[in-house]
Amino acid sequence: MNQRPDESRGRRQGGRHDQWQDMRRVAQEAVDAGVHWLMGDGTREPWTRARLKPSGEEVTAADIEVERRITRVLEDCTPEIPVVGEESAHPEPPPSTCWLLDPIDGTMNFTRGAPGYALSLAYVTAGTPVLGVIHAPRLGRRWSTGEADATLPAMSDRVRTLSRAVVGLTGAGRRNPRTARLIGRLYTDAYRVRLQGAMSLDLAAVAEGWLDACVCLGPKPWDVAAGTALVRERGGVVLGEDARDFTLRSPVLAAGSPPVARRLIALWESTAI
Repeated sequence: MNQRPDESRGRRQGGRHDQWQDMRRVAQEAVDAGVHWLMGDGTREPWTRARLKPSGEEVTAADIEVERRITRVLEDCTPEIPVVGEESAHPEPPPSTCWLLDPIDGTMNFTRGAPGYALSLAYVTAGTPVLGVIHAPRLGRRWSTGEADATLPAMSDRVRTLSRAVVGLTGAGRRNPRTARLIGRLYTDAYRVRLQGAMSLDLAAVAEGWLDACVCLGPKPWDVAAGTALVRERGGVVLGEDARDFTLRSPVLAAGSPPVARRLIALWESTAI
């Protein structure tokens, strides 16, 4: 007997659903492997001792070990998909389809015993983050695409003017006149400004609603890919330069409701000389 068109379509859709379920399961298992090690041996010396990378950013042996453990799970489960991690990435842009991994986003917080750090893993296809897992071990929280919380306020109900928005800002640590100008204008125009030191957590906060919006300066792909997928899934926008949809090569990111995100990009652009 020939299949009816709707039966065939249903099987194809079911196959895609199963595929995404498998990808989410792999991502969760990989992050679990990193978290399990980090919350044991990884919180002790000498793993937590910081040194400076050529870029001036801090890195620890724990960053490298977490990346190794997560990468091993991903390579075992999805050998056809390259893994691009912060501590092993080459300067060139990541492939259009890959896993993007920040083993410890907020290393400076981690080395000082502050809870504001997270493991961030995203699956990117055609250059777009479509799946993300962010886990903050010291906060005991995990955020994942595919697990939206129906109790959270819809993005359409969020603050829509910058003057009433609580805004997170990350990437402002370097001494940069343009950054200083942006901070000054944010303190003038926004309701409140929060500097937490981890881009992934700022994006998770926007998705969950304890920040209304965030700005990330100089985001690296592994810093923001998982959070970008999370915010977009929950109805927010993530914009880059010229207030276009954010791409992994943009020098700035703004996330939140459309009017607030657009206003934040306009504010950043107004600081250029």
